[in-house]
Amino acid sequence: MNSQNGFLLSFIKYGENDAVLHCFTEEEGFQTYFLKGIYSKKNKKKAFLQPLNKLNFFINPVKNGGICSVTKFELVKNNDVYTDIKANTVIFFISDFLNQVLKYENKNLSIFFSIEKFIEELMGKNYQSHLLFLLNLLKIQGVAPLVGEGKFLDPEIGIFSAGMTHQLFNEEISLIWKQALSTDNIYTIKIHSAARKDFLDSLLVYYHYHITDFKVPASLEVIQQIFE
Repeated sequence: MNSQNGFLLSFIKYGENDAVLHCFTEEEGFQTYFLKGIYSKKNKKKAFLQPLNKLNFFINPVKNGGICSVTKFELVKNNDVYTDIKANTVIFFISDFLNQVLKYENKNLSIFFSIEKFIEELMGKNYQSHLLFLLNLLKIQGVAPLVGEGKFLDPEIGIFSAGMTHQLFNEEISLIWKQALSTDNIYTIKIHSAARKDFLDSLLVYYHYHITDFKVPASLEVIQQIFE
C-alpha cells in the first residue's frame, strides 16, 4: 500500500455505492482509481468528491494493468470556492479541461504545482486566473508560441508574424499572449473584461492546433454565460 497526493479531476458513480476517480497525482501523474463504498449511506467522505480538491490516497497496487483500489483517503486541502458562483464555475471548467488534456501525462511536478498555484489565485478572487493558467500549461508542456517581433500570433505554427493569419488573433489578443509569455509571474498580467471571451476562444483554437485529439470542454458554455 502506498500514499499519493492528487487533484481530483473527475469521478463517475459505479454501481450502487462505488466510484471511479480520475486524478492528477504528484507522484505518478494522471491516475484512475477505484473507490469502494463511497456512496453508501454511512460514508460521510462523499462530500470530499469535489473537482480539484486535493486529496491524499492510500492505494492498493494491482498487477497486470488493472485499476488500483483506494483503501482510504483524506482531504488535504479544501478549495473553499463552492459558495462563489464564478469561482465554482471556473473550477468545474478547469477540472473538465484537465481531465482531457492530462490523461496521458506522466509525473510532472511543474504541472502539479501549477494547478496548486492556480487554485490559490482563484481563491484570492482572481477571476481571470483560469485563462492565464491555460496559457501557462502550454508553456510547461513545451508547445507555447515563440515570442518574436511580429504583432500577430499565428496559432497554427506558433510564431508572431507581421500580418494577421487568424481572425481571433488580432493585435489586442496577440499582445496579451506576448505579454503573458514574456513575464516571470503570469498572474500579474491583467486582461480587460471585454477581451476575456476572445482570449479564451483564442486559447481553445491554439489547443486545437497543438494538443492531440483536443475537444472543447462541455462546460465552456456555462463559463461563458457566467462571465458575460
